[in-house]
Amino acid sequence: MTNRKPSIAVIGSGYWGKNLVRNYHQLGALRLICDKDESTLVRFKDQYPETEACSGFTDVLRREDIHGVVIATPAETHFALIREALLAGKHVYVEKPLVLHENEATELISLAEERELILMVGHLLQYHPAFLQIKELVAGGKLGRINYICSHRLNLGKIRREENILWSFAPHDISMILSLVGEEPESVSATGGNYLHQKIADVTTTHLEFSSGIKAHIFVSWLHPFKEQKLVVVGDRKMVVFDDTKPWPDKLLLYPHKINWQDNVPIPAKAEPEVVDMPEEEPLRLECEHFLWCIVNGQTPRTDGHEGLRVLRILNASQRSLDQNGEKIYLTEASKEELSHKSYEQGAEVQGAFVHPTAIVDENVTVETGTKIWHFSHILSGSRIGANCNIGQNVVIGPDVTIGSQCKIQNNVSVYKGVTLEDGVFCGPSMVFTNVYNPRAEIRKMDQVRSTLVKKGATVGANATIICGTTIGQYALVGAGAVITKNVPDHALVVGNPAKQIGWVCQCGERLPDNLVCNVCDKKYDKKQKGIEGLMTS
Repeated sequence: MTNRKPSIAVIGSGYWGKNLVRNYHQLGALRLICDKDESTLVRFKDQYPETEACSGFTDVLRREDIHGVVIATPAETHFALIREALLAGKHVYVEKPLVLHENEATELISLAEERELILMVGHLLQYHPAFLQIKELVAGGKLGRINYICSHRLNLGKIRREENILWSFAPHDISMILSLVGEEPESVSATGGNYLHQKIADVTTTHLEFSSGIKAHIFVSWLHPFKEQKLVVVGDRKMVVFDDTKPWPDKLLLYPHKINWQDNVPIPAKAEPEVVDMPEEEPLRLECEHFLWCIVNGQTPRTDGHEGLRVLRILNASQRSLDQNGEKIYLTEASKEELSHKSYEQGAEVQGAFVHPTAIVDENVTVETGTKIWHFSHILSGSRIGANCNIGQNVVIGPDVTIGSQCKIQNNVSVYKGVTLEDGVFCGPSMVFTNVYNPRAEIRKMDQVRSTLVKKGATVGANATIICGTTIGQYALVGAGAVITKNVPDHALVVGNPAKQIGWVCQCGERLPDNLVCNVCDKKYDKKQKGIEGLMTS
């Protein structure tokens, strides 16, 4: 590999992927384009006749002449695709975000390091010549002590339904801010507005506070009347503005503004801005060149998996704050005063989680990063709770229960032995699980426990009852007060006692019309033997 250029396959060649195809072709590294849309492949074959095309990812992985894969597919597919690629011995570049869950990111980082493979995340602006100049100004002390950083990323443009504006726009800003500050924030808070869809934020503001005293503010929107992509770094000597909407060479201006004190009164001293010289180069080309260089030289990328995980932690914390109406989320152990009141036994593993002083966590329990366990709840021995869950008041979990990541269990719910919740499950207030079909107070029947499985993304409404031995399908919705006595298909909407199916629901939670095309997010479904299934799009 040290004597020749790596061969690259681009996976997903749609909205952004086509730009990656263009750049890797210009760099002479593009060997293969993989996309599920045959018409897209035909179009690219006409444009790049010397480049091969295929529709199957496994076909890419079998190719020994492909050294690296470039993934530009929806975020929910990233984990599986990256993992398969690493296991096949391929270097990986993936568009932001790295993945959606921190435990997945950790697994991929470990896998890449074990196999000595490159794992790089597409945080594009870290490769922009203007940002590289800002880093030099900060590192050289030209701005003085940094007071705050402000980033605006606004537009009236492509509006997504697979993710909100925070996940769509803010990763680039978070990546730049973390790089400039050189530390992770102590706390994060975020607020926003949902105007086009009640569950998808169109506008958010995120605030980061660092132990060094620096504060950063990120404002993102896809409902803005004009385009604005601006990063402002304010020091006590000078201030710099990176405006990516302006033409070269005016993208980067250095303001010698400063504050003078006279008689204990701050007086602003303004000066004319200076244009900062920098090369006029396409950031994406520089990023693609960096990936190829890292493969050839065995070097760690500037935006490697660890950097992607740091950005992911901030995104997840911001989302939790957004979901909790702007509540401040603490990220570093030193800043979590609540953790000095931990109420769990010595054998519990709850690093990075919040446990309310009135809650009890027994020995031999694992609670992953970002999870919160609130007032008077009890987690029994042998249980495992994934990352970023919210466990409400007066909840009992266990013993020996497994709960996935990003689950929300509302007040007064008991999750007994035999119940398993996959990722993203919602349990409404006072809903009931059972684990023995015909219990008696006088007769011990724990050897007759029947397993209950609630699959990924399912919702169980308030006061519903789930009779043991049943399975709730992926993204199914059990109505409030319903009694489940038999298996519920994927995406089914069930209500009543006993519960009966009255329709289908989309992954976004909206009821589907007869044509199985969501009126809100436009996702399409097809009927299968065990429910309905979303149609894949590239």
